[in-house]
Amino acid sequence: MDPELNKLVEAGKLTPQAAGQLEKLKPGTFCLHKSWGFGRVSEWNLLLNQIVIDFASRKSHPMQLQYAAENLTPLAPEHFLARRAMDLASIKNLARENPAALVRNIIESLDGKATAQQIGEWLIGDVFTETEWKRWWESTKKALKASGAFSVPAKKTEPIQLRGEGVSHADELIASFNKARQPKEEIAALDQILKFHQQFNEPEKQLQPIIATIENMAVRNQKMHPELAFELIIARDDLLERVPQLHTTHIGLTLSKLILEEEKRLTSVLPKLSAAKEKRVLQALPSALGPRWTERALQLMQRSHGRMIAQIPRILSEAGQHAELRTMLERSIREHSATSEMLAWLCSERERWSELITPELLGAIFAALEREQHNTPGRASRLHRVLVEDRQLLGDIFKKTDVAIARDAIRRLQLGPLFDELTKRSLLARIVKVYPELEGMITGAQPQGETAPLIVSWSSLERRKGEYEELVKVKIPANTKEIALARSYGDLSENFEFKAAKQMQSVLMRRKAELEQMLHNARGTAFENVDTSRVSIGTIVTLRNAETNEGETYTILGAWDGDPERHIISYQTAIGQALLGHKAGDAVPLNTEHGTAQFAIVSIQPAPPDETAPAPGPPLESPVEPAMAE
Repeated sequence: MDPELNKLVEAGKLTPQAAGQLEKLKPGTFCLHKSWGFGRVSEWNLLLNQIVIDFASRKSHPMQLQYAAENLTPLAPEHFLARRAMDLASIKNLARENPAALVRNIIESLDGKATAQQIGEWLIGDVFTETEWKRWWESTKKALKASGAFSVPAKKTEPIQLRGEGVSHADELIASFNKARQPKEEIAALDQILKFHQQFNEPEKQLQPIIATIENMAVRNQKMHPELAFELIIARDDLLERVPQLHTTHIGLTLSKLILEEEKRLTSVLPKLSAAKEKRVLQALPSALGPRWTERALQLMQRSHGRMIAQIPRILSEAGQHAELRTMLERSIREHSATSEMLAWLCSERERWSELITPELLGAIFAALEREQHNTPGRASRLHRVLVEDRQLLGDIFKKTDVAIARDAIRRLQLGPLFDELTKRSLLARIVKVYPELEGMITGAQPQGETAPLIVSWSSLERRKGEYEELVKVKIPANTKEIALARSYGDLSENFEFKAAKQMQSVLMRRKAELEQMLHNARGTAFENVDTSRVSIGTIVTLRNAETNEGETYTILGAWDGDPERHIISYQTAIGQALLGHKAGDAVPLNTEHGTAQFAIVSIQPAPPDETAPAPGPPLESPVEPAMAE
């Protein structure tokens, strides 16, 4: 021990353990502090009971001897940080010529394991830039795996470790598979075996037991977890294909047979698989189902959601079944039985299906949105977002259409309950952009001939009147004052407040014209003394699905009375129109999410009368139109 340290111990100023630690921290040695990081001992000043350290952020930092002994970790010369500080050029050279040796040095310096993030923290800045590190690390990972000396986990957050003597990567993969207890863990381990199958020198001895284990797990899981059985069989087939020496231990346990046995559950099973494995199952339909595979694929598309709707058309087209797919799409659009997911997909793929992008498609979209509003009120679907956000869609639908059809679509949009008023105006404007001559339908500037009266409840009529009253007596006058105030600011060409107020004026006047047209056509009723011998406005209709035997009830009321949460629908909806005029016992075809289904009318009862009394008073008056600013 250093004589000066020995004197301090004898004087009771330093413990023997601290003196022994300080013996390793002589000037010139490197050390680590838990807060200040890497440093180098620059000098001892034992007379002042101090040791001086040069840290990156604290040069010539003094420490009391006892504190330094307890809080500094001395680093050996072969430690990576010491080597980097002493000879950075050799570290950079090692990174180029032998990256595995460099990583080994870092891992050994971190007690045998290190994450990619820890390795990066020690290399980025001095050895690599951020961009250089990412490129170097991608190639280095492959070298580490190929060397067999490193255990490289699949997850980035798990540490890389040095393997023990005699443990190969192949042995480690098998051990990982055998230790897995959950099917998902076994499948993940199996994916790694597939990825590194070339590292198995004795595949029959090493991997044949795994084939047997996979097949036994598939058989055990098929009844309760068929999706796991599909994943396992697909992985088994991949392993058999890549390693020809292997063979199945369950004759007849094939993907085609599994599809045949689980055909009825495919709709629920396939979405639980990864996209790649889902595609494998769909591609195997022809061999599993024979000539009827096309029909089954089309049924799956009609009953599925999400990515499968995009997968199936590709597979059908690759198999030369494009015409059959088009026929199914045409029929489902015509019958309004297409699901919202199908229609959203078709809208996104409309360049390939231009012949189907017609006003008839818009009718199917409205029918699907009405079903959704009834089944899941208050939740906007992907189809709803596509129609609202894709600003070119309505233009594509109407670009080759007769103006009379566009006029009917505008009326349906105006009267329908599917969209709020602001969204409705935006959609109407897109149609008018194709047919400028129809602008009068939304501004009220042009008469459109005789319009059928709207049958509405007194309560909904009073609500519309209230909206109109607030518009003409509050909102429009307030907007007129805003315009006058903004005009007083001067220089209208650069006056943002004036432009914003004028834009709001256009919105308010357009809404005013819409409300005036609606109120002019409206005929209020309390739904009293309705005819219950057949379905009519003001009746409650109970239906029963002929296939599932499930019951549904609808209250059919006025044009403005839709309330999906209470199963109240307008007589103008597709369902309302289909039911009107039918008697109890009649079978009526209705569109559902799974296509057209037959419903029997079980009973027809009168709806509770609307007790809101019509408001007396003179006709609604319009305010004086605000003067148009120059």
